[in-house]
Amino acid sequence: MIIALAALIVIGALFLTLRISDKSLPPAESETPIKPLEEAKVRIYEALRDLQFEYRVGKLSDADYQASKQALQQELARVLQQMDAAGPAPKAVKAKAEVAKPEAPKPEPVEAKSYVCPHCEASFKDPLKFCGECGKPMEAQA
Repeated sequence: MIIALAALIVIGALFLTLRISDKSLPPAESETPIKPLEEAKVRIYEALRDLQFEYRVGKLSDADYQASKQALQQELARVLQQMDAAGPAPKAVKAKAEVAKPEAPKPEPVEAKSYVCPHCEASFKDPLKFCGECGKPMEAQA
């Protein structure tokens, strides 16, 4: 009898400790029809970025790269068209996008200074110790 009473107290304590109330759960996100499309758009952009990286590294031939890029761009166009047809983005998403993209000040026009290799006539925008084309030392230019 005492064992049964102790087991009942332990089970009750565990139940009170481990139960999940509605107050402790986070509020459910409102699912909008545009949200899955936005997620698809992000996935396609990531796939395009990865595809370009693999092409630059040399893992893909030019023909494979162009075919894959064309397919991804067509899928992206379809997703963007569906997003336009679904209507405008919710106000919260628009506000978040506007906050995330502050207007950058326009850069003042700067005179482009060019550094030219005296050996091979290659020009560079930054001063270098050695030429990026021929590898010979660059002379100091004032």
